[in-house]
Amino acid sequence: MALLPHHFPSVTLHRHCYHPQPPSPNLNPLKNSSFLPSKSTLSNSKLFHQVKTQTFAVRCSSSSSDHPVSSDLVELPLFPLPLVLFPGAVLPLQIFEFRYRIMMHTLLQTDLRFGVIFSDGGSVSDVGCVGEIVKHERLVDDRFFLICKGQERFRVSRVLRSKPYLVAEVAWLEDRPPPRPSEGEDLEVLASEVENYMRDVIRISNRLNGKPEKEGTMDLRRNLFPTPFSFFVGSTFEGAPREQQALLELEDTGARLRRERDTLRNTLNYLTAASAVKDAFSPSNSS
Repeated sequence: MALLPHHFPSVTLHRHCYHPQPPSPNLNPLKNSSFLPSKSTLSNSKLFHQVKTQTFAVRCSSSSSDHPVSSDLVELPLFPLPLVLFPGAVLPLQIFEFRYRIMMHTLLQTDLRFGVIFSDGGSVSDVGCVGEIVKHERLVDDRFFLICKGQERFRVSRVLRSKPYLVAEVAWLEDRPPPRPSEGEDLEVLASEVENYMRDVIRISNRLNGKPEKEGTMDLRRNLFPTPFSFFVGSTFEGAPREQQALLELEDTGARLRRERDTLRNTLNYLTAASAVKDAFSPSNSS
């Protein structure tokens, strides 16, 4: 797979919204959100995802024995969206539909957490990511502007009820540990390769879009361990939600990084060819 050029304006933008460190359980996240957009930004509804009413059917796995999930099931309200949330990524939302306004009233009085699951044409995936509300604004017409941060992944075990909104039993989903200790080093190598490809993709994409080249080397990884870095890379593939969902569902960090490396390599080849064509037909090269 290769990502097309219109995906890449979001690459440099989305990375500034990524905060892999989980909030302390002893802190109220609504009082510790200095890194988030201001209230004036919250009021700009163009930045927020709006969701239309749909009827959803959750695809549940017939067996979870092959997946590294927790044996403890927890009850979680679900919010189907036409996008994919990754652990550590920040998601702005505008809530206006009545049933989800009911959900928000409940969440703001409890633990501020709900499940974001990818919806595509009426059915939804059975693997999603918890979104934790870290900032909110309630308007006079009872709409909500929210800033949510991705936390744990989960797999839906069974749907408990669908009205007024979806609620399901879920199990937490984690990546399998490397089968051999030496594979930890392989993950570091893979992560470095992915960062290099990503840096080149951003550089050529910016060039094709007429953006000035930044001096110095872009530090995309920022000391992240391979697993959270793989989630960060997946979060930048906006505009390709099916590919993002496939990355989210992978239960092996190495497999996720390899898939991202291959996607970025293919994209780099595509952009390099496009850049060569652009240079060949530029006014400076015309007779």
